[in-house]
Amino acid sequence: MAEALPGERQADDRIVRESGVDARIAAIVAPVLVTIGYRLVRVRLSGQNGLTLQIMAERPDGTMSVEDCEEVSKALSPVLDVEDPIEKAYNLEVSSPGIDRPLVRASDFDQWKGHLVRLETSVVVGGRKRFRGTILGTDSGDVLLQGEEPAEGESAPARIPFEAVGEARLVLTDELVREALSKDKKARQEAKKRRRKPAETTNETN
Repeated sequence: MAEALPGERQADDRIVRESGVDARIAAIVAPVLVTIGYRLVRVRLSGQNGLTLQIMAERPDGTMSVEDCEEVSKALSPVLDVEDPIEKAYNLEVSSPGIDRPLVRASDFDQWKGHLVRLETSVVVGGRKRFRGTILGTDSGDVLLQGEEPAEGESAPARIPFEAVGEARLVLTDELVREALSKDKKARQEAKKRRRKPAETTNETN
């Protein structure tokens, strides 16, 4: 896990971070996302289909529509053109985290408590670097996992320090799909209410 760059912490509270050029790009885009009401999930520069820069983002409530992706792309494109962190030509791709999403913040592990996760650490923890188990939440700077097959001598649950988390992703299950769809529906209903409220207030005033 890469350490936050100067001035990045306020805009980017992730515990899983990029390194190298991806980290430089994250430092550029994270503050921009915050100013327009989004937050960064992940930056990944890959050589697929030429050179592709994937910016994974979401609203604070976890939603991310096609229209949101378009808004983010329009906001980031001119900033990236000015900062020019990539020497070669590339395609910008803005996407949502998806249902089997990466978990990059401590709050992600609390929000998706009870679901299966695949997690890899950047250092050896309890004799290994790969974990798969049910998320029990967080405690005192650790992610708590109930392993499906605990290693010999491993305490249950496994405690993985935030700073050791290299990559974590939800495992796609029927239960996860149901909960993700339910949360998305509720978030969109709340957003619709918030958009409608100012209009109703204006009508009442008039």
